[in-house]
Amino acid sequence: MKIVTHHFGEVKFTEDKIIRFENGLYGFEDLKKYLFIKSDDSFFFWLNSIERPEIAFPLFGIRVLDDNFPQEENYEAFGITTMSPDPLNITVNLKAPVYINQNDKLGYQKIIDTDKYPVHYKLFSE
Repeated sequence: MKIVTHHFGEVKFTEDKIIRFENGLYGFEDLKKYLFIKSDDSFFFWLNSIERPEIAFPLFGIRVLDDNFPQEENYEAFGITTMSPDPLNITVNLKAPVYINQNDKLGYQKIIDTDKYPVHYKLFSE
């Protein structure tokens, strides 16, 4: 199988690489199948829709920012990232992380019910 993505061009994959989101992501509930792509030249990951390959979400591993961030057994937490040409404007959504289980190829998104984690956490500061 293959898709043509905005960031990586043509990407070939097999069925066992598909991450399934039973409920989709907030605002994209109809999209259930994604590829988890690691860029070789970046510390960001990409969650690219298979159903609509033009839709992709940059992700950042939240454990790098906070060892005490709420974790789920067998899942790794990622924040959807707002990219910008200016690194000082790059933000990570810590309020509604995406949890991915690489072994079972499952994912989900949930809202963390606390004011401790912002929607727009600045990844870099001056």
